[in-house]
Amino acid sequence: MISVLSVVGPIFALVALGYVSVRLRLFPAEGVSGLISFVNNFATPCLLFQAMLTVDFSTAFNPRYLLSFYIGAFACFFVGFLIARYVFRRRAGESVAVAFSAYFTNTILLGLPIIQRAYGDEALPYLFAIVGFHAPILMSFGMLVMEFARRDGAPMKAALIQSLSKVVRNPLLIGITLGITANLSGIDLPEVVDVATQMMATAVLPAALFGLGGALNQYKLRESWQQALVSSLLKLCLHPAIALVLCHYVFGLPWEMTRVAVLTAAMPSGLNVYIFATFYNRSTDIAANTILQSTVLGVVTISTWLLLLEYLAARL
Repeated sequence: MISVLSVVGPIFALVALGYVSVRLRLFPAEGVSGLISFVNNFATPCLLFQAMLTVDFSTAFNPRYLLSFYIGAFACFFVGFLIARYVFRRRAGESVAVAFSAYFTNTILLGLPIIQRAYGDEALPYLFAIVGFHAPILMSFGMLVMEFARRDGAPMKAALIQSLSKVVRNPLLIGITLGITANLSGIDLPEVVDVATQMMATAVLPAALFGLGGALNQYKLRESWQQALVSSLLKLCLHPAIALVLCHYVFGLPWEMTRVAVLTAAMPSGLNVYIFATFYNRSTDIAANTILQSTVLGVVTISTWLLLLEYLAARL
């Protein structure tokens, strides 16, 4: 238990610091979005670029490993959609937004620092293998399903073009692509580029956690908390459970890969959940509440998954 607290304690302490600082107006609320943009658009791409320079692709990009994570994600999407549609009687477009909140993971702002604290830098290539496909696949799929579901949607051709455009311009994917290119080509980076990207990469963890805490100030519990709780539990419990079963019991993957897949799947819903909901103006209240609830509940559930993974590792 002490080892688990040493992992999650500093992480959520920085999140709490960001929350309190904005709440008490020690840090400007309007500066939070800029801080998160810096993390997502500049610092994290540099971190991913550096990570891809030395990654062993034959190990990290394992199809069975990626399938274990993404089958769990899509299972959460479809279960979340069915519950929203037939239990809470939401309209089709609203149900898609609810389902999106149950399957999009906070891989960077929380997943990255927690996995690094728990398993060290050697575990990060496994995380980045998931990150490389995460936003392109899940955002594109969510947008396409939304266009099918909502009656006032744009033509499907427009949705496809918009999805592909977002994928091509995604800063995280650009960082990964440049790093892979440099890795496979075997070129020696100029020292100024190498050192500059390393310096940018060191800013990711504290800025991401502080920014996440500050961003939580804009979300408040409303009448939709029950539906948000369902989405939160799907994200925090069902997704990692499926990843564990597939990685360990079905595919028999190495434990070093399994624990990263499970812990990444156990992360709360990402901020893109709210961006997606507001973009389509569907179930924004549920999206906001899911981010808030899953992040708060994540203190307990992530600790529980860490303990379970420790227990299973001891039995191997």
